[in-house]
Amino acid sequence: MKGLTEKQKSILDFIEEFSDNEGMAPTVYEIADHFKIKTSTVFAHIRALQRKNELTRSSKARSIALTRTKKKAKHLAGMLLIPLLASEETADRAAERGDVKSEWFIDPQLVGGADADTLFALRISGESMRDLGIFEGDVVIVRKATECRAGDIVAAEVNNELTVKCYYPLKGSRVELRPANPEFLPQVYPTAQVKLLGVVVALQREY
Repeated sequence: MKGLTEKQKSILDFIEEFSDNEGMAPTVYEIADHFKIKTSTVFAHIRALQRKNELTRSSKARSIALTRTKKKAKHLAGMLLIPLLASEETADRAAERGDVKSEWFIDPQLVGGADADTLFALRISGESMRDLGIFEGDVVIVRKATECRAGDIVAAEVNNELTVKCYYPLKGSRVELRPANPEFLPQVYPTAQVKLLGVVVALQREY
């Protein structure tokens, strides 16, 4: 909270504590009553905090909202920040170059303490892996790898697109990418046509 006065820090702490306890933001009058100051002084502090991007407020009642909270900072402390790709986008080695649309936080314990630079996240599009509990909108965590074992769930680049499937090497320098949904057919490609990006090691779901 650099650049804030002690009073502004106290006001932010009060807004967060009040919101947590009451399930709604305090009014200007409640802030003024708590600190025994005039409402005009509260309005001045709120305007200053808005300019410093510490909170937002609209004309609606109880619309004060912090842009950053202690809880969020605590929650993200120690988390890994990794690239998040979308499975429907063209890959073109996006995982290697870092050409990503967004990023994703994960708990290091979820991936056995792996380093962030060895991982990326991939948002699933479609239901081809449904029977393994991987649904559209899920985010899988992928450990970068160029080799894998038969049956591993992998992220691969085929025809310049990303896909997540079960990996099975075949005779004759071929690879089968097998879905986990009988509505989808397995696909067989020449080994040289399949670029393995990594092995799926975890899954996260937003509710």
